[in-house]
Amino acid sequence: MTISLPPEMIREVERVRKAEHRTRSELLREALRAYFTARRTFPTYTPTAAELRAIEKGRAEMRRGEYLTLNDFFRTLDRSRPKTPAKGGRTRTAR
Repeated sequence: MTISLPPEMIREVERVRKAEHRTRSELLREALRAYFTARRTFPTYTPTAAELRAIEKGRAEMRRGEYLTLNDFFRTLDRSRPKTPAKGGRTRTAR
């Protein structure tokens, strides 16, 4: 069997192979075993037509700039949480 790999991947194979004192064949056999196990454990999911439409709608919104960054999302969550007093503390009232 002959395979072609991009130069970056060849360098990574060589780095790992040397670090683990393995042959290329051993390393690639192990990689294929892991791949086949993952395929059996996590089967490919095919989205429904409705899910594909929702995905495309979301992508179109993102292209238009209609999205929140993760930080914006967390700030939105923080604002919607009720404020609670510190542990063991009591709320003070003005006298």
